[in-house]
Amino acid sequence: MSDLSPTPDRPGLHVAKPSPNSPATGSAVCHCGARATATGDDQVKALVDGWNTHHGPAHNQEAK
Repeated sequence: MSDLSPTPDRPGLHVAKPSPNSPATGSAVCHCGARATATGDDQVKALVDGWNTHHGPAHNQEAK
């Protein structure tokens, strides 16, 4: 499997949770230049919520 981490050339959101007992990790890179990382289930949920509100899909909605 190739590296799924987002980069400026391949913006996006990546979340991983290898097992139910391990903390989730997440990283995000937006085409607008914003980037963030998170560790822990609550922090990763906040990262995903922020991505959905301010980046990724939000940018597509603003263009409409």
